[in-house]
Amino acid sequence: MDATRRVTAVLGPTNTGKTHHAIDRMLAHRTGVIGLPLRLLAREVYDRIVARVGPSVVALVTGEERIVPERTQYWVCTTEAMPLEIGADFVAVDEIQLCADADRGHVFTDRLLRARGLHETLFLGSDTMRGAIAGLVPHVTFLKRERMSTLSYAGSKKISRMPPRSAIVGFSVENVYAIAELIRRQKGGCAVVMGALSPRTRNAQVALYQNGDVDYLVATDAIGMGLNLDIKHVAFSATAKFDGRRMRGLYPQELAQIAGRAGRHTEDGTFGVTGEARPFDEDVVEAIETHRFAPVRKLHWRNEALDFGSVERLIRSLEEPTGNDWLTRARDADDLLALKALAALPEVRDRLTEPKRVQLLWDVCRIPDFRSAGGVEHTTLLTRIFEFLVGRGLGGGRIPSDWLATAITRIDRTAGDIDTLSRRLAYIRTWTYVTQRKNWVEDESHWRDETRAVEDRLSDALHAALTQRFVDRRTSVLLRRLKQKEALVAEVNDKGEVTVEGEFAGRLEGFRFKQDASVTPDAARTLAQAALLALKPEFHLRADRFYNAPDTELDVTEQGGLMWGTNAVGKLVKGAEPAKPAVEAFVDEEAGPEVVEKVRRRLQHFIDRKVAAQFEPLLAMARDEALTGLARGFAFRLSEAMGVLPRDAVATEVKELDQDARGALRKHGVRFGQFTIFLPALLKPAPTRLRLVLWSLWNGLQEFPESPPPGLVTIPNVQEVPKQHYTLAGYHPAGTRAIRIDMLERLADILRQKDSRAGFEATSDMLSITGMTLDQFADLMAGLGYKGEKSERAKVKAETAKAPEISEEAAAAIAAGQPIPEEVSILAPPPEPEAEAAVPEMEAFYTFTWAPKPRPRPERAPRPERKEGDAPRAPRGDRPNGDRPLGDRPQGDRPRGDRPKGDRPKGDYKGGKPQRDERQKSFEARPPRAEKPIDPDNPFAALLALKGKV
Repeated sequence: MDATRRVTAVLGPTNTGKTHHAIDRMLAHRTGVIGLPLRLLAREVYDRIVARVGPSVVALVTGEERIVPERTQYWVCTTEAMPLEIGADFVAVDEIQLCADADRGHVFTDRLLRARGLHETLFLGSDTMRGAIAGLVPHVTFLKRERMSTLSYAGSKKISRMPPRSAIVGFSVENVYAIAELIRRQKGGCAVVMGALSPRTRNAQVALYQNGDVDYLVATDAIGMGLNLDIKHVAFSATAKFDGRRMRGLYPQELAQIAGRAGRHTEDGTFGVTGEARPFDEDVVEAIETHRFAPVRKLHWRNEALDFGSVERLIRSLEEPTGNDWLTRARDADDLLALKALAALPEVRDRLTEPKRVQLLWDVCRIPDFRSAGGVEHTTLLTRIFEFLVGRGLGGGRIPSDWLATAITRIDRTAGDIDTLSRRLAYIRTWTYVTQRKNWVEDESHWRDETRAVEDRLSDALHAALTQRFVDRRTSVLLRRLKQKEALVAEVNDKGEVTVEGEFAGRLEGFRFKQDASVTPDAARTLAQAALLALKPEFHLRADRFYNAPDTELDVTEQGGLMWGTNAVGKLVKGAEPAKPAVEAFVDEEAGPEVVEKVRRRLQHFIDRKVAAQFEPLLAMARDEALTGLARGFAFRLSEAMGVLPRDAVATEVKELDQDARGALRKHGVRFGQFTIFLPALLKPAPTRLRLVLWSLWNGLQEFPESPPPGLVTIPNVQEVPKQHYTLAGYHPAGTRAIRIDMLERLADILRQKDSRAGFEATSDMLSITGMTLDQFADLMAGLGYKGEKSERAKVKAETAKAPEISEEAAAAIAAGQPIPEEVSILAPPPEPEAEAAVPEMEAFYTFTWAPKPRPRPERAPRPERKEGDAPRAPRGDRPNGDRPLGDRPQGDRPRGDRPKGDRPKGDYKGGKPQRDERQKSFEARPPRAEKPIDPDNPFAALLALKGKV
């Protein structure tokens, strides 16, 4: 071997600086090529070299990306895309241990055997390749590099206890997403790195992690291939993966390749397991920590000397075995499987008329299945592309631009979730690969730029979707600021929205900070502290505005809450008196006692003024010193009831009030109704609403009854609701409905004019007052103590007056202008009655009579026997009646002095009470008693005989 073409194998574990050494060696030569296992790693190395020598002399060539300046000196490529024929001074192949990989191993083995630099060649990889390299590469020099830091096993840890700057490794997209979602909830967020990501998306996600925006990284085994990240701990969520054929456990050297990402330069790192992964065995831990693994015995190999004479000869050359003990024929890769599938299609075989077409078919079959479609779908796409390239149809040896444009346009959409965007990225990678092939499309530079632009847009959208789903920016910002020991900047806008370091933290509702519910528990306390710190001056400014706000901006809810606009700022609490409630302010403690007291005073002023305005008649009556004695006591009872008293509850007190006392109370608006004693001014909606709140507060109710909607004359009578609640609301329950108190008294005034014993019908005035139908009114009257009997009768229609018709003779005389003769009748004779009378229309009506429910009476002692000398019992007709109908009861709120005077026949009714002459006979409802002869022995016989003569 020429001494100037030295070959060196730089072997050792991760974090030994092998890739950095290769870059330095390549830049020491005039030209160089370096092959890397992943497109992501190739982009990283490309960026590092460009930063040192500039972009004008550095090329990037991968399956989907091709950046080749005119003065290219250094080529950074994926291993499959390495140019071997350019004669570079330096050639390097990284991760050479992938020669043992079942899928791609034949590519790395070929580079090991054939890739050489004119002056220097480097193979970088694991020490397990020492024997294989020595057996296959003559005169190779080995350079062993030791790890710069210590790697140790940390055992099993829960994700919730994962230390910062950790990477959690999964081996499926579903597993990666599930772990990322869990970390977002518990730790504020994470970056996601997978081999299927585009370099642009991967770099953006890595930047989140490297910049400290997030402290956690969730990735596939792609991070094991040379990605240099600031990782302190690597945790395996699983120890098995699907290798394209079957599920298998990871080999110790594969675990070490991934675990070796922990620790950077001289900083030590740790590795372990998490989730459902079982802890490592002791021998595996020892192998990873000491970097000692079983050497590689076999390398996967596939013949590179291909025969394009025919498709059968091509397949045979690809399947040619090897006689080298270090090599084993690789299993059929995806490209060979695609070749066999297309070769079996008649429409493809008919086009294989020359070796160039066979070679073209092989190039088409090498298009990677980025979409993982497999089977018929991928084969169909390859067949269509091959047909275009061989000149069938409109292609003319090229893929039609309009067909390609349609396919790309269908992909170029940035809307959708993570999975949708990932699929579109996989699709565009196919067309990016196709446009990189020489002479496959018209205007290659245009389509390369177009596919690159679409990939960039989809990559940005995918990065945004990943960040939105798996990163809580508020938490990440807080953690980063806290680590840097910087003061957090918080602001409050006009709408009360609070932001910390530009991120939404919550809202200021009144004088209480309501934190955003989506914030993670770990950052909730820090976020609240930062927000409340910024809110201190805002609390004082708001308190000043609130104290000077007019009462029209404040309100009381039906449950006793105190509102300032749409924000709750306090609530009513029980005070010393029912009409003097206290207040409790809703103010965060961080606002300070001064703000709390200012808000409380303003609320107290508001409720005091509101009570004084709504209950002014009651307060005026309480201040009236002219009320004395029973009138003052009754006014006190009415004030306690807040202006509404059921009459049956104070019947005794009402009877004791004389006319002067009643008149003094009437001056203050008190109305003595048939059923309720009330102040009409306090039945309005606003006082009623406040009365319910104050009464419920005073009686310690947990849930306050709500006032009925204003304007309703009747409301449903719910049996579960206490009668007192209806009274406080200004209604009187009767039947299935409750009628408004003032309307009930108007109805009572009308009923007093009726003869409730003989019976009466409902009038239109009664129905108009209640707003009810006849059947509903009957139910109401039943609730008031009346019995209604329903009957039917013929409906009397009002006859319309018809103009008299003129007789024919009179009409003829008038038409001729002659006088009507005397013997001629002016009016026409009446029409003959119809033979059959029409069926009369019937109408329903009720007859109401007084039928009160009997009152329970206490048991009385036996009547004592009459003795001589006892006074005679009063006749039964002179005894006071018990329950009487409304028509026989005394009028409610009508003073006797207000009755109109005048002459009227005696016995007439006024207000339902008969006015009788003293000489008139007393009548009873029962039949008259039969007269008995006078007993001559009765000592009162002489007096009885004189009855009626005096």
